[in-house]
Amino acid sequence: MPPAPLSRSGKSRRTADSPISYYIQKALENPSLVSFAAGLVDEGSLPVEDVRIAAAELLAYPSSGQAALQYGSTQGLPALCEHVLQLVCNADGVSPADLNLTAADVCITTGSQQLLYLIGEVLFDPGDIVITEAPSYFVFHSLLQSHGAKVLAVPMDADGMRTDDLEALLERLKRSGELSRVKAIYTVDYFQNPTGISLSVARREKLVELARRFSTGHRILILEDAAYRELRYSGADLPSVKRFDPTNEFVIYASTFSKACAPGLKTGYAIMPPDVMEPVLHLKGSHDFGSGHLSQHIAARLIACGAYAKHAEELRAVYRHKRDVMVKALEAEFADFPAASWAVPDGGFYVWLTLDGIDTGANGPLVPAALEAGVLYVPGECGHVADASGRVPNNECRLCFGVATPEQVTEGIRRLRKAVAMVSGSKKKVAAKV
Repeated sequence: MPPAPLSRSGKSRRTADSPISYYIQKALENPSLVSFAAGLVDEGSLPVEDVRIAAAELLAYPSSGQAALQYGSTQGLPALCEHVLQLVCNADGVSPADLNLTAADVCITTGSQQLLYLIGEVLFDPGDIVITEAPSYFVFHSLLQSHGAKVLAVPMDADGMRTDDLEALLERLKRSGELSRVKAIYTVDYFQNPTGISLSVARREKLVELARRFSTGHRILILEDAAYRELRYSGADLPSVKRFDPTNEFVIYASTFSKACAPGLKTGYAIMPPDVMEPVLHLKGSHDFGSGHLSQHIAARLIACGAYAKHAEELRAVYRHKRDVMVKALEAEFADFPAASWAVPDGGFYVWLTLDGIDTGANGPLVPAALEAGVLYVPGECGHVADASGRVPNNECRLCFGVATPEQVTEGIRRLRKAVAMVSGSKKKVAAKV
């Protein structure tokens, strides 16, 4: 007799596998594929020697070694909380007091993904509304689906989320009586995943003004995902959205050491209002009673000795070169294909490629053609939510140059152009040799 069926929770039934899992599995099955899919970091640049030295110094003495190997607090290592606070405030050119902040407003998490999930548990009930950019970080969309939240998307342009459209959406929700369901506005405001676009300074300030203005019956929070902030390759750093929240009421600033240091440390952090911090810590205590303590000690030591800042500077050069290689390859391979267009990001990991007239979706012809040609990308449709008619744009690709070598980047774009030719009937014109 077969066992009785499992009775699962509603949250479990709402939670599906991430769309990126398929592409990661394909890359694992075939190492010869050039993967522009998963947002992984450059392996050759991981700070092995810096981490080795930091760990050796920690474990060289019983007192520091025992402290690092002991349990820590749910909120995180106090020294690391102080470092994070100074790191963010220094980048914004302010003192913590200017933003009504202390280290008590910092929480250390097991990567930024844990923080995003905890915020969801604190804020969202089934049927609540979260407003995001269109497109947006698709893993966050999966998280929202798990919580039963509804995603409403606001269009982007070259300056990021269109705050005029956001304002119009909030007005419509107010008129329809649905404003009470709006719990948060989510933005990846530096070199956005997936488009590589950054939110302009004027719109950062406007975002906080709108959250404040429409927080009538309840407070609408802004969740600022700044995971890529330290990977800027051109131009000056932009002030955070948090910089425009001097009372520490409306903005949760979330980031991670995964992108600018090492994902294996699995250490993220957030700066948040006190009345958000308290329930987050209650839930985090139920999750883990505190993130990995050894990793926190290593991260704190890397920052204190200057190795973290030095490594981030080296990484900027590595990724700047890869971005330039990808853009140059796109210009060479798609010069004769006017349906192709892309934006050149000022930082981050991603180039957003648009192929007018080509179905780039998961069920379209380009995905299998790309696999046959030996290259992977993430369909842009993964970052969109369906409109009222159930449609999403299906002519976009997210290309990640994080893990591929420069040589693989060039080859991968060549293979992608071959795949496009297979599904479009076009062939790349080759100049005759003279």
